[in-house]
Amino acid sequence: MKVAIVKYNAGNVQSLTFALNRLGVEPVLSDDPEFLQTADKVIFPGQGEASSAMRSLKEKGLDRVLRSLHQPFLGVCLGMQLMCESSEENNTECLGIIPQKVVRFDSSEVKVPHMGWNDIHQLKSPIMKDIQEGDYLYFVHSYYVPVCEETIAVAEYPQSFSAALNKDNYYAIQPHPEKSAEAGMKLLENFLKL
Repeated sequence: MKVAIVKYNAGNVQSLTFALNRLGVEPVLSDDPEFLQTADKVIFPGQGEASSAMRSLKEKGLDRVLRSLHQPFLGVCLGMQLMCESSEENNTECLGIIPQKVVRFDSSEVKVPHMGWNDIHQLKSPIMKDIQEGDYLYFVHSYYVPVCEETIAVAEYPQSFSAALNKDNYYAIQPHPEKSAEAGMKLLENFLKL
């Protein structure tokens, strides 16, 4: 199986690579449009800030490529947020794959960033197979996608937000699966089986 990790200067891909290795997969870090289009699966990780990440994608022409893919695609953390229409983080126009806006947690209500283990609920998708209601995953983020039509898992901090999204072949998760112990590994394994 040919698994591509999108290379665009916005993410520590080492821990994700190690997690995939534990599942018997040797992913290829690539920003080559042809390779991304022919991979069996594409993973779009991300850490950092939305506007500079989008700038990097556009400079490489990857914004158009990512919107055109037909194979199973998984956005992780910032990758999930960049798949939406826009982000409040520096007023960034994103990829527009998922028709939602990314908003900032209210720091007058909660500590920002939201960091640590949080349980997930309302699971609906083959990517959530064998993950239980109330299982814990590891989150680090200051921005979130509100619960919407594309939501396939919900977490709370303190209001409900999308822990995972799905639209067509595009899947996205806010937590870091590679840091989320057994449930995170199961999520990655389920994605690889799609």
